[in-house]
Amino acid sequence: MLLFKLDGEPYLVSEGRQLAASCSHPRVMAATAPVRAPALRRLAHHLLAHYQKGTRPVRDWRTTTNVALDLMVYAILSVDEKNQVLTTYIWYRQHWTDEFLKWDPAHFDNLTEISLPVESIWVPDILINEFVDVGKSPHIPYVYVSHHGEVQNLKPIQVMTACSLDIYNFPFDVQNCSLTFTSWLHHIRDINLSLWRQPELVKFDRSVFMNQGEWELLYVLSRFREFSVKSSDSYAEMKFYVVIRRRPLFYTVSLLLPSIFLMVMDIVGFYLPPHSGERVSFKITLLLGYSVFLIIVSDTLPATAVGTPLIGIYFVVCMALLVISLTETILIVRLVHKQDLQPHVPEWVKHLLLEKATILLCIRDRKKFSQSRTPSLDTSRQVENHDSTGKGCTERTCGNRSSLGALQSSTPTQPFFGSAALQEVLRETTAIRQLLEKREEFRDVAREWLQVGYVLDILLFRVYLAAVLAYSITLGTLWSVWRDA
Repeated sequence: MLLFKLDGEPYLVSEGRQLAASCSHPRVMAATAPVRAPALRRLAHHLLAHYQKGTRPVRDWRTTTNVALDLMVYAILSVDEKNQVLTTYIWYRQHWTDEFLKWDPAHFDNLTEISLPVESIWVPDILINEFVDVGKSPHIPYVYVSHHGEVQNLKPIQVMTACSLDIYNFPFDVQNCSLTFTSWLHHIRDINLSLWRQPELVKFDRSVFMNQGEWELLYVLSRFREFSVKSSDSYAEMKFYVVIRRRPLFYTVSLLLPSIFLMVMDIVGFYLPPHSGERVSFKITLLLGYSVFLIIVSDTLPATAVGTPLIGIYFVVCMALLVISLTETILIVRLVHKQDLQPHVPEWVKHLLLEKATILLCIRDRKKFSQSRTPSLDTSRQVENHDSTGKGCTERTCGNRSSLGALQSSTPTQPFFGSAALQEVLRETTAIRQLLEKREEFRDVAREWLQVGYVLDILLFRVYLAAVLAYSITLGTLWSVWRDA
């Protein structure tokens, strides 16, 4: 019994909050009326008052707790090729039945669902096997519980997982990274895993994916597997395969197109005259520019310790082709310059390059290349060296010799004063003739080597062009297949 005063008058109240029979004051009736707590508080107190979160929530220990999982990819944050780490942001959902969190909605204002603190109930120890670091995930402190005991744990997770990244096809690569969910401690008799939704719905679900980044989400595959470790109890695992593809437009514009333009300019450089020194300086400039380009793009290429992307091999081969082109140009320039100290072109070289190669290369003026000597040179060859006997002399020199002999025989006793001057003139004329013959011979040698240089330049250019085209077509086909795969 409780005795209290109201307006100076004493009143007696029982434990059931009812007044004594002698009390009929209306204010006393209002003050002592029972106050009912909100349904949410009463339900939370009803569920958690005697709840034990340290044990699995089943009444029969032989009952298996089935945990249904679901996953939706929200964003691909980063792909670290060097450390082989994939960082994703996912929406993760768990669903299981707690036999100790059931109630009758009729007793709690038809309340069928309530949110409870996650620290106050039992939660399965589901982890991701590929975890390498704790991400910056927001903390969600509550779970939803229905009156049937079904618990829904919904939370976003920033996942940093190890992934075997294959960058050989960069920038047209497709990566397949797995997220393996399993209970770290409980075997399959205690906790079993299943998929919340149908696999087809999970596979092509892009409803929440942010599709504006470098990576494009292709699909998410799911697979259940039961495994055991060293003949121990079996464990259940649910594996999700996140398949993503890189968008190659940025790398195509910034890496491939500049390299292609430089290679095209190198091919165009073959149309410069081989006997001019401008071709050498032009190709050296291209080689230097390509070296600077590789230094600039080296930070853009992915770096790993286990492999090199095909585009890196492509750059190296392009550099090698530029070096080969420069070497070929130096060789041709060497052939068409400084021929004064060179002998005549060997006959087998003339036969192969000036006759056979011109037919093979479909050179229109091959008749001009097949003629190794010109008429002017053949005419000059008819002039022979002057000797003291007069044999083989020309008409002009022989006429001078006969006139000199006639003068000497007609006046043997009188000295011919003009004979010494005439002989000096003849010697000078012979020296001039020999110099002209030698110069014409040098011109003949230079003309022969120039013809060989032109034919060899065309041959090497077409071989170089065929190699570049074959290499480009092969890479283009491979990248097209990988892009459309």
